[in-house]
Formats: sequence, C-alpha cells, structure tokens
Amino acid sequence: MGIGSFLLMGTMANQKQPATVIPGSGHFSKASADTVQYPEETSFRNLRQLTFGGDNAEAYFSYDSKYLVFQKTNPKEGINCDQIFIGKIPENKDQQFSPKMVSTGKGRTTCPYFLPDGKHIIYASTHLSGNECPPVPDRSKYGNRYIWPLYPAYDIFMADTNGVIVKQLTRSKGYDAEATLSPDGKKMIYTSDKDGDLELYIMDLKTGKEKRITHTVGYDGGAWFSRDGKRIIWRASRPTTEEEVREYKDLLAEHLVAPTRMEVFTANADGSGIKQVTNLGQANWAPVFMPDNKSILFASNHEYKRGFPFNLYQMNDDGSNMTKISRDKGFDAFAMFSYDGKKIVFCSNRNNGGTRDTNIFVGEWKAEE
Repeated sequence: MGIGSFLLMGTMANQKQPATVIPGSGHFSKASADTVQYPEETSFRNLRQLTFGGDNAEAYFSYDSKYLVFQKTNPKEGINCDQIFIGKIPENKDQQFSPKMVSTGKGRTTCPYFLPDGKHIIYASTHLSGNECPPVPDRSKYGNRYIWPLYPAYDIFMADTNGVIVKQLTRSKGYDAEATLSPDGKKMIYTSDKDGDLELYIMDLKTGKEKRITHTVGYDGGAWFSRDGKRIIWRASRPTTEEEVREYKDLLAEHLVAPTRMEVFTANADGSGIKQVTNLGQANWAPVFMPDNKSILFASNHEYKRGFPFNLYQMNDDGSNMTKISRDKGFDAFAMFSYDGKKIVFCSNRNNGGTRDTNIFVGEWKAEE
C-alpha cells in the first residue's frame, strides 16, 4: 500500500500514497518489444493485462479472490488524481474487466483494501478538505529529487462496495494512509505522522483503540500482516548521519518525504522483534509475505544505479536465497497473492506502447503444467 505510489515511486503502497510515476518508471526501452509476459518470468502463468491506460496501482484481491480494488488516475477519462475502483476479475478470455468508481470523486484517494465480508473496503482520502486534487510538490525546489507529498488532509475511511462511506476511522490533523488489515479483518495497520514522525500504528476496528509500534526516526510505511496474522512486514528509511536526519526532518516539516532509500523490515504482529531483512541500498519496498507466511516478495531497484527498472524479487524471511521474479524494463511492483495462494496481481509499465502508463496484471502463480 501505499504511498502507494512510488508510481508510484503514490502509495511507492503494498505496497500501500498517491499514485504517480516512480523515478524511472516512466522510462521505456524501445529496444524491447512490448509484452505482457517475458520469457524469463517462469513464476507466472496465463498472465493477463486488465487495464489499458493511465496510472493504475495498488490492486488488491477481495478475500474470495473474485474482485480487485485499486486506485486510478487517467486525465483522458476525467480522473485527474487517484480515485478508488472495484472490478470483477474476468473468469475467461471473453469477459472484460469493467471496474466502477467507488470513492467520492473528490480530492485524492489511495491505499484501498477489502474487508473479509467482501462488502466493505477501507481507503485514505483528502475529500473532507476540498473537492479539488491537492497540489503536487515543486521538485525543482529540492534539486529535482523524487519527493512524495504527505497530505495532512488524508484520513482513512470505511465504505461499502457501492461507495457509501459508513465510518471515518482516523481523525488526526496529520497524514493518515497506507492501511491494510489483519487476516481476520479486526485490526488495521497504517502510517501516520501525528506524533511528529512517519510511524506505524495498529488499530482495533471495533473499539478504535490503537498502539504505535515503531519508534525510530525515519519513514515506516506500506505495512502488511502475514496470512497467519502472526507477523507484519513493511518498508522503512533509516537516516543515520546528522545531515540525513536533518534533511529528513526538514522535508517532513513541509509534509514531504524523499523515499529513495528504503529497506524491508519485519516484526511480530504486536510490534516486538523488529528485524531489518534487506540491506541492499536504494529503494526496496512494497513487501508482502507469501502464502507460506515465511517467504517474501518485494519490489526493488537495487541492481540499477540509475534508479530503474523496479522488479519483483522473492527471498526467505532472513533475506537469503533472493531470486528475481519479474523482468520489465520500467516498473513492476505492488504484488499481492490471492487468499487461496493460486493467483498473483501486480502493477507494471509493461506493454504500454512506450507511454508512462502503469497497468494491472493478474495471473496464476507457479502453476503446474
């Protein structure tokens, strides 16, 4: 989730903030022919492209694996900043993917996620502060570095699948976004800067009581529970030198973050036992536990000094045995497995005709012949 959007380098987002293009994600190598699936991608089978045009990101399965909820921007369709859509996954090649908008159409939204009942979703939105898209930062003021806005107007809402908001879950004056749920749907983990830093919080959805579970200077975000509910995984930046800490805090004071150096972390579900899993440098993010509750899938640009491509990698939960899974020349990220473990969905720049479009792809995971 979020900041979903490294894209979306918003959003980066499983991982869950607003979708925009990741450093380099809009670059397309015209030496490579467009394709839905590359020959080296042997972990995928029957990969299908569901969207065509715009920025489509953070697409996540319903618990019955029949629907996807995602965020979309497409000015050609009058969608000038991210709104939330739900669509039924086609069951055969003759069926089309025809999603409907379920957010208000106001402000900017991000980081959607289904509840177990299949009848409700959560997502973050700025709509209470105004109907218009909030402004994007002027990166020229920051040396043209990649900068994400942390809109203080973001709060997290619960809505039904017809778009009716039934509950406002957060009310802090700061940035509240990047939410996902425990497998039983009882707890929500999300990112907020309400205590002066970008930290993770776990909320009991029934009582509203919550616990802050990270306490180290740096950006903690895009957290997910493991399928057994026993652990959590997320991305984090850890500025160490005085200069790095000062730079991070100065940007945060302006409701900004530069998410170009992040590593994968895990912990127990109560926040204890925090471990840094990767130490690869550059941006390692959008991590999720695989259905076995042990292995990890994440997105990274660590192989490329220029900052792109981003590809998907699989590794053990101690960081060992890392394997490259995807091969696009621009951007692959925001992977999620269906709850039966048979399907995978992710977002990619592939097959976009040399544009900056990011689309949704769904397929079978390591299916047997």
